[in-house]
Amino acid sequence: MDIQDAARVSQNVLGCANVLRMAEEISAERFVLVSTDKAVNPSSVMGATKHVAELLVRHRNRAGATRATVVRFGNVLDSAGSVVPIFRQQIARGGPVTVTHPDCLRFVMTLREAVGLTLLAGLGAEGELFVLEMGEPIRILDLARLMITMSGRVPERDVPIEFTGLRPGEKLREELMSEQEAKSAQRVSDGVLRVEGPSPPADLDARLGALAAAAASGDRRRVVVLLSETVLGYEPAGLRLVETDSAAAARGA
Repeated sequence: MDIQDAARVSQNVLGCANVLRMAEEISAERFVLVSTDKAVNPSSVMGATKHVAELLVRHRNRAGATRATVVRFGNVLDSAGSVVPIFRQQIARGGPVTVTHPDCLRFVMTLREAVGLTLLAGLGAEGELFVLEMGEPIRILDLARLMITMSGRVPERDVPIEFTGLRPGEKLREELMSEQEAKSAQRVSDGVLRVEGPSPPADLDARLGALAAAAASGDRRRVVVLLSETVLGYEPAGLRLVETDSAAAARGA
């Protein structure tokens, strides 16, 4: 099994379940899951596992005393792992600055906005899922050019820009809400929306147990099938092959 996929299942799903369970055991008043726009109509294992974590919070929120809430972020500028410090380092070396695709669009938010949204969700607002209104997404290529210009150099002349191609499962444009969620969105304060997310399946606990077993055994194909069965709209590349192989195994072929 791909090590990164195993880590995503472990961290995003099982880790969330463990921390939420501990919060319930100590009768914590609030639990806030920080999710991502990649959980909306996910196209990757990372996004699908984040979506499952959102379903888990909704599921447990209706069963336990701890009030559980989800906040869904775009990209937090200048946070660890974001493109800003990566671009800064590449520019300091003289380039190239690497961009996946010239038309790649992303929602961005400041650290202050991220903290404010988390506090709003955890300290008083009622609801299960909150999203920050972030306006129009920005083109990552424009951000790269701006940072090069702000360093006193000329993009593509002094500092080259290199396009590396979209990674598997990566979208050109992320979404903050699904079409159905957007219909239910209600503004609760300036720039913050409360959203009705998808209802978790009744057998979610059993599905999580199966997902944990598949991840522990290193069965990536089983993990992908379980995620696609749990996350509405998640259709990973190669799923037809996965299902065909699983059916053949069941027949003893």
